[in-house]
Amino acid sequence: MTPMNGIRIDAPAARNRRSRQAGATIVEFAMVASLLFSILLAIVDFGHMFWINLTMQHAVREGARYAVTGRADLDPTPADPTTRCDAAVEKIRRESMGLYDRVVSRVEFKTVVGGTVTTLGAGSCYGAGQIIVVDVQAAAPVLTPFLRPMFTDGLYRFSVSTTMKNEAFR
Repeated sequence: MTPMNGIRIDAPAARNRRSRQAGATIVEFAMVASLLFSILLAIVDFGHMFWINLTMQHAVREGARYAVTGRADLDPTPADPTTRCDAAVEKIRRESMGLYDRVVSRVEFKTVVGGTVTTLGAGSCYGAGQIIVVDVQAAAPVLTPFLRPMFTDGLYRFSVSTTMKNEAFR
């Protein structure tokens, strides 16, 4: 093929260059897309972890507030007045948007006496006017496979606590 200016263009060679460039474009896209999607999934996973943490913070705060008012109407065994803390745990469970059963490993009730934090006995939320500390230990699974090795056992472990003073209830 001879164009008007007299320079001959080799059509098969030009076609070859275009097809090699198209192949390189696909490889470049695959490399960039895998990096982009990895970063995107990591952002979603960290957002999920922070959402779980904030939701549990809210639930623990609501459960502690419930406990310090002396209420026990959510108590699974209402005949036993010493299980007011069980009612507070039930309040935490209800406020956690279904996360409690999936992530919580331990709930402890503590008090502060003379500047020392002491773990309370089973079923005790202490008396009126006393300081109560609700401490929840939790672990949520990491969703993104390449982030799992960065966390022990592939679990995001966190602790949520709140401190309130028991009100003067009966």
